[in-house]
Amino acid sequence: MLTDTHWHALESTYPTLKTLPPALRQAVSSQAQWQHIPAGVTLFEPGTSCPGLALVTAGSIRVSKLSESGRKLVLYRVRPGDTCVVTTGCLLQGQHYDAFGETEADVDAVALPSPLFNQLLDQAPPFRTLIFSQFAQRLESLMMLVDEIAFHKLDIRLARWLAVRSGTLNMTHQQIADELGSVRELVTRVLKQFADEGWIRLGRGRIDVLAPQALARFAQL
Repeated sequence: MLTDTHWHALESTYPTLKTLPPALRQAVSSQAQWQHIPAGVTLFEPGTSCPGLALVTAGSIRVSKLSESGRKLVLYRVRPGDTCVVTTGCLLQGQHYDAFGETEADVDAVALPSPLFNQLLDQAPPFRTLIFSQFAQRLESLMMLVDEIAFHKLDIRLARWLAVRSGTLNMTHQQIADELGSVRELVTRVLKQFADEGWIRLGRGRIDVLAPQALARFAQL
C-alpha cells in the first residue's frame, strides 16, 4: 500500500504517473510495494525469476554481466526516473534474469508486481511510452558500449572514461576494469602509463585526475 508520501516521491521521479486514471491509480496504490534496500544487496542474478519492475526514487542499481572466465562488465545503472531494461525484457518474455543487479547505494523504490506492470502497459499509453522509450534509449547506449569494447583500444577507452571525471575517484583498479569490461592487470598497466605522463596520480583505492584536457586530447574527444 502506497502512502501520499510514497506517491509524491514516485510522481516526482516518474511524472508520467500523474496522468494515470483513478482506477489505475488505485490499482497501483493497493498492489505496489514501497521498498528501502541498503547498499550492497544483490537484487537479481542469472537464473532468478522476475517478480516485477522496480521504479527507483532514490539511490542506484548497477546491472552487470559476468563472463565464464569471471570478467565483469557493467552494462548500465538504474537511477531515479530510469527503468531496468533487463527486468522489462524478462517481464515481456516471461523469462528469468541473465544478468546481475546490485544496489550501489541505499535504494528507495516502488515495486510493481508483474500483473500490475502488464495492466499498466495495456491500459496506460503514457506508461507504455515511458517503458519503450527507455528501452530504446538503453539499447542505443548498449550499442555504443559494444562499439567501444569491440573497436577501441583500452588506453583510448580508459582515457575517455577518465576525461569526463574530474577530481578524485575513490575506486580500485578492479572496479574500473569492471566498468570497462577489462581485466585489472591491463587497467593497472595503462593507469601507470597515464601517471607517468602526469595526467593522473595513483593512491590506495583512489585516483586523482590531474589533467582531464590531456586525457581528452589523447582520446580524441
